[in-house]
Amino acid sequence: MTSLIRLYVTNKLTNGIEVELTEKQHHYLVHVMRRELGDEIVLFNGRDGEWRGKLQILLKNSGRIIILEQLREQNLEADLWLVFAMLKRGPIDFVTEKASELGVSKLCPVITGRTNSKKVNLDRLKKIAMEAAEQCGRLTVPGICEPQRLEQVLSNWPEGRGLVLLDESGAGKPIAEVMADRSHRNGDAICIGPEGGFESTELEYMKNLSFVTSASIGRRLLRAETAAIVALAVWQALAGDWTKEQMVNY
Repeated sequence: MTSLIRLYVTNKLTNGIEVELTEKQHHYLVHVMRRELGDEIVLFNGRDGEWRGKLQILLKNSGRIIILEQLREQNLEADLWLVFAMLKRGPIDFVTEKASELGVSKLCPVITGRTNSKKVNLDRLKKIAMEAAEQCGRLTVPGICEPQRLEQVLSNWPEGRGLVLLDESGAGKPIAEVMADRSHRNGDAICIGPEGGFESTELEYMKNLSFVTSASIGRRLLRAETAAIVALAVWQALAGDWTKEQMVNY
């Protein structure tokens, strides 16, 4: 049996309506995945849950999907932000993809004293996040912020949202202990430094903020992109939504 393809759309989704394919979606379905008239597709938009549809019209460069039935209602996903220092193209693409798969609700790239790259193609990152959401079965696509300086982000930090700082100096509590205490929070965030780590003045500034909790990831020196995935996985295992829902099968 051919597995069903999931597509993210911006249209409202409800029973019986038709959804027009974009040119890129048409190319993907027809020329990449070899789908044909009558094949079923799964759609989601981040608001109306997940729906099963069927390719009802398929022309040379366009097509329409008719919505048949709802498969899942929209649910509340983990409200977790990832604040991470800007990385080079390969690593930042990797972090965007894997963080999206791991349920991050917002990705916030920041510029720090030791940031190696200060430019990023946000359209490319949004495409990566969307494709990761389509692949992994989540019902939303994470938001991606415009890059800002670290101090600017922290000075405008929302009240009530905690921030777990991965402290490469080893001064924080073990990450498992820190994350185990996060399950009561409605909103949370994780902060990852750049290659080479935060500057000492940045670490001191962050540790003095009331909403920041320092965490240590042990004796190994990890790459920035590895540290991000480790921290997200630990958070999900101890405080996130991994235990609340079974994997979706199509």
